[in-house]
Amino acid sequence: MKWVEVSVEADGEGAEAVAEAFQKIGHGGVAIEGGVQSAPLDGVEYPLPAPGRVTVRTYLPHDHELEDKRRHIVAVLSLLGTAWPFSAPVFREMDEEDWANAWKEHFHVLRIGRRVVIKPTWRAYQPQPDDAIIELDPGMAFGTGLHPSTRLCLLELDTAPLRNEQVLDLGTGSGILAIAAARLGARGVLALDIDAVAVTVAADNARRNGLSDCITVARGTLPLAHDLRDTAPSGFDVVVANITAPILTGMAEHLVAALKPGGRLIAGGILDHLAPALQERFESLGAHVLRVAAESDWRALVAQRGEP
Repeated sequence: MKWVEVSVEADGEGAEAVAEAFQKIGHGGVAIEGGVQSAPLDGVEYPLPAPGRVTVRTYLPHDHELEDKRRHIVAVLSLLGTAWPFSAPVFREMDEEDWANAWKEHFHVLRIGRRVVIKPTWRAYQPQPDDAIIELDPGMAFGTGLHPSTRLCLLELDTAPLRNEQVLDLGTGSGILAIAAARLGARGVLALDIDAVAVTVAADNARRNGLSDCITVARGTLPLAHDLRDTAPSGFDVVVANITAPILTGMAEHLVAALKPGGRLIAGGILDHLAPALQERFESLGAHVLRVAAESDWRALVAQRGEP
């Protein structure tokens, strides 16, 4: 069977809009590929994503629906192009074998912060002392660590002391943040997602990293369902939620309530112009915003629940 790769170069909100469209039309998901630059750290050169423009890709099976989907993509991109600048779509035909390997070409060993290293399962890597290695098979989904919002949350986890702490990862996706928390010393991690596929993927990735005893993956959200309340801690030391600003705003009360007094909230997936309102919302609920981390158009809020 043959496949058609569709790729568009975009940045910021434009890349997000293209990715959302590709997610709906393409087969199996979307890959967002950033430019790669090399940077020194402790005398060692590590590959790091370059800021700015990224390439968004998806794939279409070469079947009787191909032309309809191609026209659909062109029409959607034409509409999105009125709001965001991006390149014209490139369609490239490829064989089945090339398609199966194409995804893997987009993912490399990636260091984020001082300790977190994301290692695709098919890549070789020589660990450095104190590395927190995440073995990940990202497949065709978000949550690979390449997206700025995921990267900001990983940086905050890498900065925060997590040893022996209880962590909640809300909207876990591939489970990358839950695995990072466990690797960085968390005593227990509850990873929740409302999407059944995400729950399966996150559980597989936790198992692949040998962390099934530390990470509990379940389908759910906040407030916790009865069956989860029976086993979860009464309050979490850290809650990380890499979702979207509107959802975070709607769930703000539950997110703060899930923290124990003095606990920290890491909220990601926030576009810059939406961050001030969300910061005000958290502050009104008694969670003091300690800092606002930024990369490109994205923000992550780090807030601490006040003592009673």
